[in-house]
Amino acid sequence: MSVRTRRVVLVGAAIALLAAAASAAAPQRKPDLADAVAGSYAGDVISDSKGSSQSGVTLTLTRTGPNTVQITSSYPRLPVVSVGLTAAMSKIVMKSGDTAFVYDRATR
Repeated sequence: MSVRTRRVVLVGAAIALLAAAASAAAPQRKPDLADAVAGSYAGDVISDSKGSSQSGVTLTLTRTGPNTVQITSSYPRLPVVSVGLTAAMSKIVMKSGDTAFVYDRATR
């Protein structure tokens, strides 16, 4: 084995060891309420004083931090909101703010 080949093998082994050490050192976080509700949901918006009904609306909930999700929609009338979450019996609800959020864990 040539000196150059040995160096390549040693460098490759060192990189593999560093990658293994880095993945072992990265602590796995415990899933929280935001992980439980993250995903895409389809439904309808009923009419109100601000506009008419809309069918086939998709809401996307993305975890943005501990027990916090950002909610985006395929329907431009619904604004992007960030919601802090807390548990209340079998439900996950908004922690504070003016956005109504209720998720029943028993239905999933």
